[in-house]
Amino acid sequence: MTRPSSLSRPIIEALYNEALVLADEVRSVFALGAGESISPIDDMTRLAMSSEGLKATTRMMHLLAWLLNQRAFLAGEMSEHQLRKHGSLPADRAPRDNDVALLELPTRELIEDTVQLHSRIARLDQAWRDDFMLRPDVHMMRERLDRSLLRQQ
Repeated sequence: MTRPSSLSRPIIEALYNEALVLADEVRSVFALGAGESISPIDDMTRLAMSSEGLKATTRMMHLLAWLLNQRAFLAGEMSEHQLRKHGSLPADRAPRDNDVALLELPTRELIEDTVQLHSRIARLDQAWRDDFMLRPDVHMMRERLDRSLLRQQ
């Protein structure tokens, strides 16, 4: 199996560890509204917390899925064809400024951290895909070879 030229195991592992820590923070803050003060919150803040919590959680799950696919590819458990077909990072759904403004500063910062990590990984994903598009003949030949070998087994 070939490895993506723009990504390496140390990069993926570092991002994976960062994403796991951030996902745990997101879970702990949004699971029970721990990021907000103990005092009662109004309905608009509760709705903002719920909405932005869902977005942040979804964002982190997309990142972890992308990173797990990359790890599987680098470990030889997934072909490049499978990775290209099923391993793209979904577009992010940006936080709503009006909702984020209702949340406390630590919660806003956590949401921003998830957005920034998604942006970083999206740039890596795009660069990897762009590199693939620059060499389509080589990849098409590789895929034909892979299919041929699979038929022989």
